[in-house]
Amino acid sequence: MQWELPAPFTTEVLVTDKVIDELNHTNNAEYVKWCEQVAWLHSHSLGLGIRDYLVLNRAMAITKAEYQYIQATNLLDELVVGTWLTCCDRRLSCERTFQIIRKSDNATVTKGKWQLVCIDIKTGKPKRMPKIFVDTYSAIVVAKSIDNADVSQMN
Repeated sequence: MQWELPAPFTTEVLVTDKVIDELNHTNNAEYVKWCEQVAWLHSHSLGLGIRDYLVLNRAMAITKAEYQYIQATNLLDELVVGTWLTCCDRRLSCERTFQIIRKSDNATVTKGKWQLVCIDIKTGKPKRMPKIFVDTYSAIVVAKSIDNADVSQMN
């Protein structure tokens, strides 16, 4: 796989008839769902799942999401969805980056980026990250490379 950053956390998906739209390719909303799915799987693999968020009354909430749809995917395409944490300020916010690759030709079909902020679940207001968030998330941050222009210049 031609990953733009090293060592992504990945999951595989198969494009089924349930996600094909009227244009006969994968509906764009599915890529968003796959990114959310891999993000939760990644967080769970680090030991921070939804139950932990609820106990701590803290969550990382998306404040901005950007997606770049590069190539369409079709019925029965096998895809690998990769994610990284590319920034963690150790106080309030993180950035998560995504890349989706089609296995048959190694083509990047979608890229994405989320800006996240830690919130108090009950009030929805920004709050400092608990120590476990800081320790867990900042330890795995992968710096974006200078030549990674497509993802870093999505603004």
